[in-house]
Amino acid sequence: MVVAAACALPGVFLVLRKMSMMSDAISHAILPGIVIGFFATGDLGSPILIAGAALTGVLTVALVEMISSTRLIKEDAAIGIVFPALFSIGVILIARYAGDVHLDVDAVLLGELAFAPFDRFIVAGHDIGPRSLYLMSGVLVVNVLFIVIFFKELKVATFDAGLAAALGLMPALLHYLLMALVSVTAVGAFDAVGSILVVALMVGPPSAAYLLTDRLSVMLALSAVIGAVSAVLGYWFAHLLDASIGGAMATMVGVAFFFTWLLAPEKGYVARQRRRRRQRWTFATKMLTVHLLSHEGLPEAAEECREDHLTDHLRWEPAFASQAVRVALAGGLVSRRGPLLELTDAGRKHASRAVVEI
Repeated sequence: MVVAAACALPGVFLVLRKMSMMSDAISHAILPGIVIGFFATGDLGSPILIAGAALTGVLTVALVEMISSTRLIKEDAAIGIVFPALFSIGVILIARYAGDVHLDVDAVLLGELAFAPFDRFIVAGHDIGPRSLYLMSGVLVVNVLFIVIFFKELKVATFDAGLAAALGLMPALLHYLLMALVSVTAVGAFDAVGSILVVALMVGPPSAAYLLTDRLSVMLALSAVIGAVSAVLGYWFAHLLDASIGGAMATMVGVAFFFTWLLAPEKGYVARQRRRRRQRWTFATKMLTVHLLSHEGLPEAAEECREDHLTDHLRWEPAFASQAVRVALAGGLVSRRGPLLELTDAGRKHASRAVVEI
């Protein structure tokens, strides 16, 4: 839950900046920074590894922006060039110089939450809990403080970088600080969950929260909650199936996003389909009432105002014409007089407004 919240908070800004795949790029590209940090210290628990990863993450962003700024290729292609190159360098370094060290590609990519509790944090001979819990709690605190302190600047720079620059808020510096934060969060979570779950937690919960609200502060809170709930549900899903915990958690993130995408009140697929259906019949009733108004009181009204004539005049399918008439009748816009359709007072007002709009 701590890792989920820590990943979701910076992930919100990645999603809003349309840089979601940068999380995937950074989570892979920082591997050489981790390896070089290990070579320098010989200690897998050293903070130098986190610093090296953060610098490599910033380097990744700088290289992507340098390549895409030439406008010869787009940003997504630049990401596809930079992060495989850096990740491959890390893989080569591990295979060549760290083959006998517990720093393998599978551990970095997949992680294993089941083993995280066995790496204990010992202080003055006292066991005070899993090391990764304290590490990620520290990362979560740093993320929260960064967002709270620079909330206004992040908000303006995210939605209007030009305005942020005009106000002297240094959007470029904020951008690189945010990317460094993403790098630190990713490397902190590597040992426990692996990069695949890091990407899932950075992109999935913020994307789901984006469909539920238009307020940045609420989106941040919802992202953390969705990520934490997905982590808990994923754990019990893995327990039930006796499967990978990280894989089950990433699956639950996907399930949470799917149901949000499907059922979100305003932006969900079901709500959008209902809105489109409602708009379809609203437009149909407007066309129907305008048609009846244009022929009302004229000699040809006896022919033009028949339901079976709508298929010829408005080029509607018979089933669609019948449904449009039923909707108009239910709305009190038209009435029947034998085979003819007549406008009610409400229908005339409706048609008059439609004509003005047209």
